[in-house]
Amino acid sequence: MNRKLAVLTAGGTGGHMFPAQALAEVLNARGWRVVLATDERGALYADKFPAEHRILLAAATFKSGDLVGMAKAGINIVQGVLQARQAFKVLDPAVVVGFGGYPSLPGLLAALSMKRPTVIHEQNAVLGRVNRFLSDKVDAVACAFPTLERASQKTRSRVHVVGNPVRPEIRALYDQPYEPPTGEIRVLITGGSQGARLLSELTPMAISNLPDDLRMRLSIQQQTRRENLEGAIKAYKAALVPAEIAPFFRDMAGRLGRAHLVIGRSGASTCCELAVAGRPAILVPFKAAADDHQRFNAKLLADAGGAEVAVEDVLTLEVFVKALTRLLGDPERLVRMAAAARSVAVPDAAEHLADLVEKTAG
Repeated sequence: MNRKLAVLTAGGTGGHMFPAQALAEVLNARGWRVVLATDERGALYADKFPAEHRILLAAATFKSGDLVGMAKAGINIVQGVLQARQAFKVLDPAVVVGFGGYPSLPGLLAALSMKRPTVIHEQNAVLGRVNRFLSDKVDAVACAFPTLERASQKTRSRVHVVGNPVRPEIRALYDQPYEPPTGEIRVLITGGSQGARLLSELTPMAISNLPDDLRMRLSIQQQTRRENLEGAIKAYKAALVPAEIAPFFRDMAGRLGRAHLVIGRSGASTCCELAVAGRPAILVPFKAAADDHQRFNAKLLADAGGAEVAVEDVLTLEVFVKALTRLLGDPERLVRMAAAARSVAVPDAAEHLADLVEKTAG
């Protein structure tokens, strides 16, 4: 029996690839075949991607005003479109689903030129440049957040709010109750792939300056830049705070499930995973993020009462110490924040997106 085939096109960062992987797992369970179309960078995140085949497409990004860069990117994108068209003639996909970022552009342009059913999914609360360009052209638009900035009126009128697909191990945390700290207080600090220096350097300093009775109860797990590892280790050692420091944690779901408080950036995946896990947080939006999308991402949790948001420009050591002292010393507040975060979660986002994909494919 010929099973329907979906081409998922994503790449560039884990923020694009992980939701695509979650959708692929659901589609596979429903009997679909899945092919991944990505670029060389996306392939680095695809070691566990459940696709029967991978297509490497030429793609490129560029800076506005850089005429030479724009010309080179244009040539690469045209090459990627031709590669995708050739592959689609053989694969005959029932639907092509894009997750934003420049690696998704050639596959979707090829699908549109061949009149294949198309879906895009926007992970952030602000429509990204590629999805913005495609949103009025594709058959269906899905998004993670109930608000979608920078979208046209046409797109706003037909967008499907499905949530942000999370990995199964994160989804499992939705059914795990939040237990407030009674003795040891476990703090998880993530930095994100961009702009992590601020958290890498400032967080150990802030924790070192907490009142002794609070600091002595802490247990820290912190992702930090390699160049900041030694400094963080020394700071926590001097403060007599047990800490596990590493550039990357593989078992993020397990660590998130054990955390009493999370400190991190406000990328789309981070915000949605915090909501599903029901964990209180201090979020520091990355100031240089495109279209300030991290600030809009954080707004969902902040408005619900599930997170405190600290803007980079006002996050001094004194402000950070006061925020940590106030939160870590108030277990009842942490419980309320955890419940508030979970109240805006969409734990079955991958299933909702799969429903839309199947409906669009026909």
